[in-house]
Amino acid sequence: MQDHLDDLRFAHVLADSADSVNMDRFKGLDLEIHSRPDMDESGAAETAVEKLIRGQLRRSRPRDAVLGAGEGLVGGGPRCWVVDAIDGLENYARGVPVWATQISLLEISKGGYRPVVGVVSAPALARRWWAAKDHGAFTGRSLSSASRLRVSGVSALRDASFAYSTVTGWDAEGRLDNFLALSRDVWRTRAYGDFWPYMMVAEGVVDICADPQLSPGDMAANAIIVTEAGGTFTGLDGDPSPLGDTAAASNTLLHNELLDYLSDHE
Repeated sequence: MQDHLDDLRFAHVLADSADSVNMDRFKGLDLEIHSRPDMDESGAAETAVEKLIRGQLRRSRPRDAVLGAGEGLVGGGPRCWVVDAIDGLENYARGVPVWATQISLLEISKGGYRPVVGVVSAPALARRWWAAKDHGAFTGRSLSSASRLRVSGVSALRDASFAYSTVTGWDAEGRLDNFLALSRDVWRTRAYGDFWPYMMVAEGVVDICADPQLSPGDMAANAIIVTEAGGTFTGLDGDPSPLGDTAAASNTLLHNELLDYLSDHE
């Protein structure tokens, strides 16, 4: 059985390269704010990092496919790397440190792609999280200096912390009433946004989180980190694929209740 640890080590190398470019540009942003930020400069950084990672993958993993927002899907076969060069691009543009590069490897399994490696690197927060299938999930400075991640043991919704990205997304998808009902019944809610709620579920400091609007591949790295930490990741429809347009993650104990609130079934 392939253990994917070599792929995980390589994903860390890719993340190191991305962090270097992203942080150089992030530190150089003009943060004298008078209006909504111009996204062109941040978008250029995102494009540059995706191209950098694609180049490294072409050299080191030439047989693997690559999926990213900039160039879409390139290649085919049983293995596909998914690259999100800057998850939280609006935060990046505004100087908010909550953004990350997400790198994952998916393989064909049971008729669909499933993540086997995931790295989420947030250098402005000085944090990184990672996982490989059947090897657990971790956070730390490096592979040799890391702490294992475990989801919480909260089993009652009234005691749960619920994290999300925006209220407007729930409204746009016609799920605002569901979202508000859940918000009223949990202990607390916070809009941390983007990758961070999923990492907090894996760490056990948040119990449930969800997103109603996603692009393909947004959640691949998050999904394996959550599941390897003992949690559950699905779409709002319960589909375990990380390539859908919605997401729900939990400590497993609360997952069915989370879906009961947020799915669009009658």
